[in-house]
Amino acid sequence: MSTALVSALVTLFVVIDPVGLGPIFIGLTSGMPQKVKRKIGLEACVIAFFLLAGSALFGGWLLTQLGISLAAFRIAGGLLLFAIAFEMVFQRRAERKTEQAGHGHAHLAAFPLAIPLMAGPGAITAMVLLAGRTSGDILGLAALIGAMAAMLGVCYVIFISSTYLERLLGVQGQAVFGRLLGVLLAALAVQYVADGILAFGQNLT
Repeated sequence: MSTALVSALVTLFVVIDPVGLGPIFIGLTSGMPQKVKRKIGLEACVIAFFLLAGSALFGGWLLTQLGISLAAFRIAGGLLLFAIAFEMVFQRRAERKTEQAGHGHAHLAAFPLAIPLMAGPGAITAMVLLAGRTSGDILGLAALIGAMAAMLGVCYVIFISSTYLERLLGVQGQAVFGRLLGVLLAALAVQYVADGILAFGQNLT
């Protein structure tokens, strides 16, 4: 497995945060039959897939049309990812996600599960940045979309078994795991900013 693919898997796992979505899914679907829960979880994953795949395939083109360089987007995206990491380390992200989830209505799969909890700004930014690293290579893009699909598959598995996962980790376990992922995401965010600054320097020379 290449370093780029490993980086993509780690980044997407952190920004999509399948483990963190488990307790929220439980709260949103409380009292629903298991069959309905599976249907909602599957629909949310499908919607998020198309949104994130579109970001990977057309995000770079959209930036070009808007006159925004990939280097600038890398820096902005890195800062956004760092903000998410900050929230995770200090346990503010779960509170914000729960607050967003509280505004859900009948169509839970589309909102708030797919948007903004799964395919939120952080995940979309990560897909655009990771797609930019492939330099338009078809196999690289396919691997990236495959990695994203795998993460959404993890989400679905967690959705249908979230009750057992919650019991396994416990409150303290979820807090420790979330902070660890936050520190890892912060390091990846700094790398995005550094890559953007380096790209700016190369464009000036």
